[in-house]
Amino acid sequence: MKWYAIERYINTMKSILSGIILIALYLLLVLAPLGVLLIEPVPAGSGFWWDLSLAMGFAGMGMLGVQFLLTARFRRASAPFGIDIIYFFHRYLAVFAFGLIVLHCLIIRVDNPSAIGTLNPLEADGYMAMGLLAMALFTLVIASSLWRKPLRIPYDGWRQAHTLFTAVGFVLAIGHIKGVGYYIDTPLKQSLWTAFTAFWVLLILYVRLVKPLRMLRAPYRVMNVVKERGDTWTLTVAADHHSGLRFEPGQFAWLTLRASPYALREHPFSISSSAVGADPLEFTIKELGDFTRTIKDARPGELVYLDGPYGAFSIDRVEASSCVFIAGGVGIAPIMSMLRTLADRGDRRPLLLIYANNHWEKVIFREELEELKTRLSLRVVHVLFKPHAGWQGESGLVTADLLSRVLPGNRRELEYFVCGPKPMNKAVEHALESLHIPLRQVRTELFDLV
Repeated sequence: MKWYAIERYINTMKSILSGIILIALYLLLVLAPLGVLLIEPVPAGSGFWWDLSLAMGFAGMGMLGVQFLLTARFRRASAPFGIDIIYFFHRYLAVFAFGLIVLHCLIIRVDNPSAIGTLNPLEADGYMAMGLLAMALFTLVIASSLWRKPLRIPYDGWRQAHTLFTAVGFVLAIGHIKGVGYYIDTPLKQSLWTAFTAFWVLLILYVRLVKPLRMLRAPYRVMNVVKERGDTWTLTVAADHHSGLRFEPGQFAWLTLRASPYALREHPFSISSSAVGADPLEFTIKELGDFTRTIKDARPGELVYLDGPYGAFSIDRVEASSCVFIAGGVGIAPIMSMLRTLADRGDRRPLLLIYANNHWEKVIFREELEELKTRLSLRVVHVLFKPHAGWQGESGLVTADLLSRVLPGNRRELEYFVCGPKPMNKAVEHALESLHIPLRQVRTELFDLV
């Protein structure tokens, strides 16, 4: 067995072990509230449905508490999975937790309606009013998260409301639980539940107060903005009197421009520059929304704040004799970081880039890719969806037939990096699967984190 294969196996086992430990920790944190409730003495139950509804309520609250941990962006915790996977996990687990809380309310409403009383928070007892208001806020949070894009809710406003409503709803729900007092009516249980609550409150304070303060103390400044093809711009920033950011090629960072880190107006962008001599940093950004359309207006000297690096989409995370990169449009940005880094390191492994675009004039970094072919053992295959007259290259979509034509004979031994629009990513993954490429050798960057 080749040494790179042995090292890859060891790294994979380490990543799997770390992932298992983190999943076990997640389950422990989610189940902790239920465990506290079972400490003797246990109050006499009011029937199966009553106890089931309370268990669902406490489990839902435990899961909502862990949601703050999932979005705290602890790099070591997210490393085995990638922050993009963590965010998708956060989104769907939030829906599941909300479903448990809804069932908690519905079961009590049907089984023991007198326990809830009026649904008007202005007329209800204080602790019930807190529960009703918490449910209203959680409903707004879930609905706006699931349908933000169809409803065309601006990202920055949604993010601020999402954070505020979630935190206030969580505090109100804790007040409701303490007001009800059922299952937490002993000093020990009160103390344990208070400690559990304090942990999440401190975590929120760390994420919303301490982390932004650290970003304020390590600012960056805009050096320049360069126009690329395809309504795309490369923003270059440099560390302002600090050592800067060290990252793995292919990673990304949250960027705040024209605002304080406390304003919650940050956006995730891939770093497109080489990881060798990492300062200054370059971000290649396509005009796709309200914020990205303003990148071209950035002026030299403007302050920028970064939170990163994040992501597991990096060639430094694998040991392979050869790699294949499949990019679509601005999805070339993290792949460009990897290619530039490999070139700066003098890496001579065989590399293949399959780069899909609509038009030839939209191909970002077209000239530099040709130059990189002289510094790397790199083959570039351009695929145009709308080729111009006389085009001699590949055209249409990146399909299994196309991949079968351009991939080398040892394609099942290679590592694959896929980055592009979501429909393209899915299509390429299915195409690679149809060619019997092992799933463990395919890494896909997920741009849509929110």
